[in-house]
Amino acid sequence: MAPKPLFVAKSQHLQQFFWKIPIHLTLITISLIWTLPTVGLFISSLRYRDDVLKTGWWSVFQHPFNFTQYHLGNYIDVITSEGMGQAFFNSLAISIPATVIPIAIATVAAYGFAWMKFPGRQVLFMVVVGLLVVPLQMTLIPVLRVYGYLGLSGTLLGIWLAHTGYGLPLGIYLLRNYIASLPQELIEAAAVDGASHLTIVTQLIVPLSMPAIASFAVFQFLWVWNDLLVALVYLGVTPDVAPLTIRLTNIVGYRGQQWHLLTSGAFITMIVPLIVFFVLQRYFVRGILAGSVKG
Repeated sequence: MAPKPLFVAKSQHLQQFFWKIPIHLTLITISLIWTLPTVGLFISSLRYRDDVLKTGWWSVFQHPFNFTQYHLGNYIDVITSEGMGQAFFNSLAISIPATVIPIAIATVAAYGFAWMKFPGRQVLFMVVVGLLVVPLQMTLIPVLRVYGYLGLSGTLLGIWLAHTGYGLPLGIYLLRNYIASLPQELIEAAAVDGASHLTIVTQLIVPLSMPAIASFAVFQFLWVWNDLLVALVYLGVTPDVAPLTIRLTNIVGYRGQQWHLLTSGAFITMIVPLIVFFVLQRYFVRGILAGSVKG
């Protein structure tokens, strides 16, 4: 009679396995469909110009081991002759400060909204949340006119300030919800020990809020890195400051005959966001879940 429970356990395990097969197949199918454009983009970026214009990228699978149909010349041409190398460093110079500055400001502001008592706190927080639904297109002309008076048009400082202003509402909202969910005893114990608000933020809040900070960092960095509209309005097309997105729009040409360069340039543009997302993926998921169900 002893083997019977073991047989029942194996039977239940197999039943659960077969029940999960449709779910697994569905997830695999969705993943393949979602990844297919990226695979096609990568393959096209390695093909010769005439091949790209004549046949689709899937034609390489007719002779998948014929490596003569691939080459790295597209990437070399894009980086050297098309100015993508300079644009790559311009995008880094724009995206990194435009991510760090809002994180620093949003963390302090979120701590104030979560734990500091002052008149109109809730009303002010509702105003900040309400800014999430304001289209940024409404601010382009007024801010650009102010930039013209202050001499900030076409400068990195101007684009940093613009992205900081556009990213702060989301950052404050996400971080405030997470910071408000931290144990009140920790904050009170630090205050009793004589810690100032700045000390509490830097020594206590920031280490405990890294998942939420990483979540906002991913949002902000990806948005700034892939931005075209804000950069085009406030920076223009000057090669010294133009980011990758602006240079990418110029690669196609007026007649659309440079698709082989466009694909390689687009893949270069995707590399950094993919690295950032996969490095911060676990913190991203934890921060989103914690900020959405607590606070």
